[in-house]
Amino acid sequence: MEANYMILNNATIREIGKYFHVGKSTVHKDLNDRLKQYDVCLYQKVQLIIKEHLEKRHLKGGEMTKFKYKKTGDL
Repeated sequence: MEANYMILNNATIREIGKYFHVGKSTVHKDLNDRLKQYDVCLYQKVQLIIKEHLEKRHLKGGEMTKFKYKKTGDL
């Protein structure tokens, strides 16, 4: 269910954890270890999304930092 949710919503590991009320470590273990044994095709699709998120995380982090300081008025 976590893998399908990620594919349909392009969700991050943290978003999946919040949606399913589990920790991000559990989601990571499910998607990287357990899914490979369950469904290799689905695992490969999820890995492409995870790779994409990893490539973009520095951009999103910068945007969130900018938003944080703009919100507090320090910028």
